[in-house]
Amino acid sequence: MSYRVRTNIFEGPFDLLVYLISRARMSIYDIRISEITAQYIKYIEQMQEADVNLASEFMVLAAQLLEIKSKMLLPRVAVDEEGETVYEDPRTELVAKLAEYQKYKAASEMLEQRREYAALSLEKPQEDLTEFTGEPDEYLILDAEKFRAAFEDFLERKKRLEEIRAHHIRTEKQRITTEARIAGIRNFFRGLPEGQRANFNELVQDKESKYDISVTFSSVLEMMKERQLDAEQKRLFGDIEVYATEGLDANEAGEAEEAAAADEAGEEVVKDGE
Repeated sequence: MSYRVRTNIFEGPFDLLVYLISRARMSIYDIRISEITAQYIKYIEQMQEADVNLASEFMVLAAQLLEIKSKMLLPRVAVDEEGETVYEDPRTELVAKLAEYQKYKAASEMLEQRREYAALSLEKPQEDLTEFTGEPDEYLILDAEKFRAAFEDFLERKKRLEEIRAHHIRTEKQRITTEARIAGIRNFFRGLPEGQRANFNELVQDKESKYDISVTFSSVLEMMKERQLDAEQKRLFGDIEVYATEGLDANEAGEAEEAAAADEAGEEVVKDGE
């Protein structure tokens, strides 16, 4: 055995009336008053049979519908003050009330949706910020002379930083690699008569640059390791005399042979590829 239960809860008589008009697919501006009145009274009777406590406004609206229904049966022609014929519609007042009711009902539904949406949101509780906002502002008390001196110090520091930065950039551009310096030293000794010695300072191009001096010194040590150069210092902190050995030309010949072998190997690879 199955039970079929249908409940309709209406917040007021206009809510019930709007429901009936909507279900009958009518426009509130063209209500079939006889049909709607019959349905409205039928609903009231059903609620009374179900022992529902009806508010008095439901009965008041039922009486108004019956009154409008009776007026619809009478002639609705009247003459205005100017003597013109005017057709009166007893539904005009009811239509105005229904339109206003629908407007407020739509607004209440919108507010209800916002309330439900707000109920799903979390808010950060307000904090006491007096600890941070209660302190007075602090002002720097400084006379014009001290301010001028501080500003001049700032400009001086800025100028020194710009000079250091410019020198650093210039030094980076002028730096030379050890390989290039070795090639320059080798060419230097080839231009000297055989067996002639040279002072280390003659090998340094920029004698004011510590970097150039260190690169030249490391290049000489590397060439001494390869037995291309030799050096002699007769006393502590004295001048360093540098001279070429037989390995300078032998090393050059070996490098030339290696370069030629590399070129031949490259040509063979190309031919094999063809």
